[in-house]
Amino acid sequence: MRKIEHIGIAVKDLETSNLVFEKLFGAPAYKQEEVASEGVKTSFFMNGPNKIELLEATNPDSPIAKFIEKKGEGIHHIAFDVEDIEKEVIRLKGEGFVVLNEIPKKGADNKLVVFLHPKTTNGVLVELCQEIK
Repeated sequence: MRKIEHIGIAVKDLETSNLVFEKLFGAPAYKQEEVASEGVKTSFFMNGPNKIELLEATNPDSPIAKFIEKKGEGIHHIAFDVEDIEKEVIRLKGEGFVVLNEIPKKGADNKLVVFLHPKTTNGVLVELCQEIK
């Protein structure tokens, strides 16, 4: 893992939350997109070299809707940039981590993504991200 790629925050209302984070960072989101396969709309903000991803559920069965129902709004995941996501999956499985989706899938912000189960990462949902080239 090379660096923290972004921190994901689950929100109930993306438009309202965008205004909050625009005020916080003094700049608007640089990108918004929907990932229909995950039932989520996202906004990305830059803060220096760091990225924040806001996530709003687009349907009541999405992982974000379930997260908010259970835990409320807040930090949902931390994402790490990796050079070779398939090698990282093999390495981490060998280390005993539970991988939620062993086959990388297309995520937001032009990334391939894989998630590690929080029960093996001290309660934190970890996302691995690789730039799609």
